[in-house]
Amino acid sequence: MKQTNFKIVAACLCLCGLPIYAQRGIPPGDVTTTTHTTKYPEHLDFLPEMVKLLKVADGWTVSIAASGLGKPRMMYIAPNGDLYITRRDTGDVLLLKDNNADSKFDDIKTVEADFKGVHGITMKDGWLYLCNNNELRRYKVDSQGMLTDKEMLFKDMPSAGQHPNRTMDFGPDGKLYISVGTLCNDCKESDKEATTLLQVDPDTWKRTIYASGLRNMIGFDWNPQTKELWGFDNGGDAKGDNWPPEEINHIMQGKNYGYPFAYGKREVDQSREDPAGNSKEAWAVDTEPSTLEFQAHMAPIGFQFFPAGPTNVDAIVCWHGSWNRSKPVGFKVQRVKFSNGVPVSAEDFLSGFLVGKTRFGRPAGVAITPTGTVYITDDANGVLYCIKQK
Repeated sequence: MKQTNFKIVAACLCLCGLPIYAQRGIPPGDVTTTTHTTKYPEHLDFLPEMVKLLKVADGWTVSIAASGLGKPRMMYIAPNGDLYITRRDTGDVLLLKDNNADSKFDDIKTVEADFKGVHGITMKDGWLYLCNNNELRRYKVDSQGMLTDKEMLFKDMPSAGQHPNRTMDFGPDGKLYISVGTLCNDCKESDKEATTLLQVDPDTWKRTIYASGLRNMIGFDWNPQTKELWGFDNGGDAKGDNWPPEEINHIMQGKNYGYPFAYGKREVDQSREDPAGNSKEAWAVDTEPSTLEFQAHMAPIGFQFFPAGPTNVDAIVCWHGSWNRSKPVGFKVQRVKFSNGVPVSAEDFLSGFLVGKTRFGRPAGVAITPTGTVYITDDANGVLYCIKQK
């Protein structure tokens, strides 16, 4: 375990006698000290009997739907039940088929083998859409689920930097939405599309900024009852064990969600310089506060709502797990409870991957069928889990 003390010291004395330029921010006036811990739980290779170590929510069962998948990430379930999975590290996309409806995938094929860093995936009107950090492509899906007629829609999104995990989906309005994270851990970005949610017009493929100030919102989805958009944003690293929080936000057009100057409910990051011509505190007043906060460093990735029902619709979030906290957290799947369309709490849905100082899985992607069966990818051991009601 390594610990490093970071001190950000006021530079006001250095500026004495020098001209002040409006385009530059003012360094913070106080010394800020944080402790950054690097601590990776020891990895354990998966064995089938490890399923018995997992704890699932009451009334549900967990089983292995497929294994040996390498590093599976995001998923999309086709209307016929076929499951597509992106693998960022190998730059390909898998097609999984359950031929006898037993929640185990018998047939696995590679349908795209040459898309470096592919991560985001969605489907609409017989087209499968894929993106990496720069490119958005689509492919026609044939009767066997294979991909044909590749089209490059654009290839000029911001360079990925530290956060290449673009995700995307079509909203109730028919527009395509793509999340773009920060290029480093704690940047004041120069590219206006970084740390945003982009809205893409499928008639012209032109894109605009829908919401901003989102450090790395990988998981987002629309509540099927209210049609409102919600997203989980990842807080920054190297600021201590317990701050800044992971957060869920109600994403609205034109709103700014605080990054890089504030997190959570407008809690100012005192280690940052002031924005040009303003203070961090004054700037944060005009940002949108989070709705609910969670333990720092749990690393939310996949997020999806259950299908609409007669009562409140809950959602599933995958906590990928910490690498930078003195006591590891995350490494589990939770059910986010909603009341009157607003998230109010979260409870464990699938846990047990973290055992003492070791872990045998890192939940990444989630896909939920129209009947409520939940699939979870583990990108540490290449396992696809199926959680279904008894």
